[in-house]
Amino acid sequence: MARADVPNLLIILIDDLRFDEFGAGGHPYMKTPHIDRIAHEGALCTRAFHPTPLCSPNRASIVTGQYASRHGIIDNVARDAASHRLPNYHLALQKLGYETAHIGKWHMGNEGGPRPGYDHWVSFNGHGNLFEPELNENGVYQRYPGYITDLLNARAVEFVEKKRDRPFALFFAHKAVHPDAFQAADGKLTLDPNNGYKCAPRHVGLYEGAMFPPRPNVISTAEVVKDKPVWREAFEIKATETSQALLESVKSGDQEEMRLRARMMASVDEGVGEIFAALEKKGELDDTFVLFLGDNGYFFGEHGLGLERRFAYEEGIRSPFVFRYPKRVKAGTQIDDLVLVLDIAPTCIELAGGTPGAQIQGRSLLPLLGESSGGARMGGWRESILCEYFSENAMPWLIGMSYKAVRTDRHKLIHWVNRGDAGELDELYDLERDPYEMHNVIGDPGYDKIRRALTAQLGRLVAESVGL
Repeated sequence: MARADVPNLLIILIDDLRFDEFGAGGHPYMKTPHIDRIAHEGALCTRAFHPTPLCSPNRASIVTGQYASRHGIIDNVARDAASHRLPNYHLALQKLGYETAHIGKWHMGNEGGPRPGYDHWVSFNGHGNLFEPELNENGVYQRYPGYITDLLNARAVEFVEKKRDRPFALFFAHKAVHPDAFQAADGKLTLDPNNGYKCAPRHVGLYEGAMFPPRPNVISTAEVVKDKPVWREAFEIKATETSQALLESVKSGDQEEMRLRARMMASVDEGVGEIFAALEKKGELDDTFVLFLGDNGYFFGEHGLGLERRFAYEEGIRSPFVFRYPKRVKAGTQIDDLVLVLDIAPTCIELAGGTPGAQIQGRSLLPLLGESSGGARMGGWRESILCEYFSENAMPWLIGMSYKAVRTDRHKLIHWVNRGDAGELDELYDLERDPYEMHNVIGDPGYDKIRRALTAQLGRLVAESVGL
């Protein structure tokens, strides 16, 4: 297979990174020059979304191109066996002649051993540890001194530098910016009480005193429930001593939390620069499709939510999403269409010269670039997306908070499953007039026609997601 025919494929995935937590995404002080280079020399997707804004389900959606309703990994608990049976797009890439690798966090199940689809494997159990992590390298566990981001960066560079006579596909999944945590005996997630966020020692004090301006929807829980009554019970349960201790352990929602996360991203960006340098040295940078994204969103107090990412408000479902490949992507491209992380699998398969299988629900992004189907941009791109969440026992205050949501260019309908009759607790937002989702118009007669249309559209998307 000639190098000119197909590119290397590099996916860089960050844990818990929200859409505006990098320089080109609008962060007010974080410096990410190497990540920004991807956007400046490639494409920035302004409206890219997670179908299930939670670690395990969304990661499974990325590697399968499927909604959680179809691939079956609907939460973060006990998914080891299922993750071995996923129709992972790297299996297709192997058949197309690629050398494949997974380096970093897996977290579809807590066991960190190799999964099908990869010729090379580096991972760790569960969330791993920020310092002195135990890594599983091709089936063998060993503990290493140092900071996990640096250790993973080194292994990614080593893989890229390897001499080979075929293209590679590297799925590089950082632990950053997830705080240190461990799974308690009862299965519930417990954070490190001594500050779960930890940066490399060289970055301690970085951005000291810097401020991340709060969005207008950073409001109290009392204000939230006036417009979103479904949250009343959940907030009451969350206001327990145990829950508050967890929030305080990561300085949830305050400026220091944002600075700590920015410090952790400094090591991530350095690693992107190191990988770029390795590719340039080999003369392969412009022969490599590089895509950078997050695995779910995150709340900094918006809608009264902190230490949280699961919900269908924009801060939870929007993703940083930039990619670079000069042979197909014009520098400075901005894509405002509705993009899903489901689209990564079919895009990679098409770039590799294959045809995405019928099981894939995402769409190749190449038509948005005018570089598919004879070079003309295709019409008929999606008009709406489905987001869904299945409540978990691991978070008691969220039991009963399952939802199905539909988002279009302008509107969003959130249907809270089994929460009241006839959707009486549902939420409807006009994103053009109310971009911060502060005014629920579900009961406004002026939106009756829109509500009915969105309800029908949501029903269609749900049926499609499970293959009905």
